[in-house]
Amino acid sequence: MEQVVFESVRYSAECQDCGAELECWGVQALVDGRLRWDVESTCSACGFAVAVCGGDVPAERRDQMLSEHGPARLQVRSPPTKNVAIMRVLRAELGIDLKNAKAVLRRVLDGDYSGTLPEMEHLARTLREADVAATATPME
Repeated sequence: MEQVVFESVRYSAECQDCGAELECWGVQALVDGRLRWDVESTCSACGFAVAVCGGDVPAERRDQMLSEHGPARLQVRSPPTKNVAIMRVLRAELGIDLKNAKAVLRRVLDGDYSGTLPEMEHLARTLREADVAATATPME
């Protein structure tokens, strides 16, 4: 079983019950080959608590994770003969067309494609399943 990869952020929102400040913890995790976004919230004023599991990470929280944890880079060490396999994975996983897959491939090969650590590890694992040597590494 592969290791769970995750990053979390803490933020505030308004309590839907009393309007006070709600403390929230959001976690983007790669679990069993799938990316997931989970949030737990607790209101210190009224005791309202909720956990929401699954779904996509909101853009604002993704930006917050990148700011707090820094981006991770997707790196491939494969011969050019693997470019078609890489583009096939990129198209399937990112839901992009061939033109955009070529652009992303150039960024990947140049070492310039990045995102959250769970996102990049998900792509790296999927590429490794397609016999492409890939890793996700935090950028310094």
